[in-house]
Amino acid sequence: MKRVELYARVRHAVMIDGLSQREAARCFGIDPRTVRKMLSYSIPPGYVRTRLLVRPKLDPFIGVIDRILEEDKGRPKKQRHTSKRIFERLRDEYGFAVSQPTISYTVLDLCPCQPVT
Repeated sequence: MKRVELYARVRHAVMIDGLSQREAARCFGIDPRTVRKMLSYSIPPGYVRTRLLVRPKLDPFIGVIDRILEEDKGRPKKQRHTSKRIFERLRDEYGFAVSQPTISYTVLDLCPCQPVT
């Protein structure tokens, strides 16, 4: 990915100094299509995911994790499930075979207030 400084220098050279796009591409050592993209956006566009994230092993259990987290909302803080405890319940009760960090990240996405231990 091109740095923001290069982005700004190319935009300045073409828009302010009057360099042609082709000449700017030669001068900075980048493709003319890249120069055109740099001119069309004021700042570099970030990465955009084109497809939804597919998690074939985890998706069937998202409902179970949601239910556990919903049940925990009514409980005192010390009695709520940690992500490790959720992982252990899924492994023992449902035969779930995914690593504990996967569950930790999922719990963090679903409920940011949940402790990740």
